Amino acid sequence: MADEQPSTRVDIWIWAVRLTKTRSVAANACRGGHVRVNGVRVKPAHAIRPGDEVRLRHEGRERIAVVSKIITKRVGAAVAAECYIDKSPPPPPREEIVPVAVRARGAGRPTKRERRSIEKLLGRRGRPG
Repeated sequence: MADEQPSTRVDIWIWAVRLTKTRSVAANACRGGHVRVNGVRVKPAHAIRPGDEVRLRHEGRERIAVVSKIITKRVGAAVAAECYIDKSPPPPPREEIVPVAVRARGAGRPTKRERRSIEKLLGRRGRPG
């Protein structure tokens, strides 16, 4: 029994190393089939050990982490980063947000000139004719 490797539930480990914000989000991801351990979909109570590869699809991207240390309590980000080897692809670039034209409150309806400049900014064409 002294040779036994430490293990913990996959949902607890995902939460403890800060891959998800809450444990319930981690458990729901497992139940929804978004977590794979060594290529196999797992339930929240699945035991993981050092050396296992955990794949998590969360918030539009896939995170790939190889377990290097088992923890069961949530720790600081610096300590959590030491508990796994991150093999995730880089996140997709954020799309630039186009600034929306904001009128001052109480300024009324735009004038014809302002409306045309707004339509030009938005890439719309005026009425035909």
